[in-house]
Amino acid sequence: MTAWAEVKEGGEAPAHTRMLPNYPSPFNPETWIPYELAAAASVVIEIVDSRGAMIRRLAAGVREAGRYVGRGRAAHWDGWNDVGESVSGGVYYVTLRAGATVVTRRIVLGK
Repeated sequence: MTAWAEVKEGGEAPAHTRMLPNYPSPFNPETWIPYELAAAASVVIEIVDSRGAMIRRLAAGVREAGRYVGRGRAAHWDGWNDVGESVSGGVYYVTLRAGATVVTRRIVLGK
């Protein structure tokens, strides 16, 4: 099973809440950000640039425990900021906030 393969209905909830590597990676103008939730939680994904400036906030709302890993379920970032401008290629930091869990990963966005 690949990192972004869908889990069949009725599968067990993940043991831990975590963010998985984004894909396709690394040099694409858009990316999917998969994650797994051990328990239901309000999910927010924040993307900041290398200086720490907020680029995009993706609020997924309250999600049930499970795997959000396929293109139909993972968070999608199209390479645009919150005001509708295309961002440049480079290094960005993605933070998953799900309940009390906060996880940050570095990603590379190509243009």
